[in-house]
Amino acid sequence: MTAPRLLAALASGLLFGLGLALSGMMDPHRVLGFLDLAGTWDPSLAFVLAGAVGVSALGTLAMTRMAQPILAPDFAVPTNRRVDARLLAGAALFGIGWGLAGFCPGPALAGLAIGLPEAGAFAAA
Repeated sequence: MTAPRLLAALASGLLFGLGLALSGMMDPHRVLGFLDLAGTWDPSLAFVLAGAVGVSALGTLAMTRMAQPILAPDFAVPTNRRVDARLLAGAALFGIGWGLAGFCPGPALAGLAIGLPEAGAFAAA
């Protein structure tokens, strides 16, 4: 990997982690509160998800107007649109882990980076 690509990846990861920290999404109680529809529901994750969809939409729009990416020879866009057993099993495992622990892989990695004990327990499991 070239130095500019490595720096862009590092900057993207840091920005993602900062966004998770500022939005409170590294707090498993906040995430579990979003999933607790019958109890004390916390809608803050819905706003974070809406913001993420908006940023993704802008990125997709920018991609459609570019001939090629700045730091790569071509765009790596998934072409498989099938819903198969592997996809469903992965989604189920993700959802079960998210519901039990309040972490998904992104916030867990960010939590590990800053030493959150809950993230360490998630990673060990």
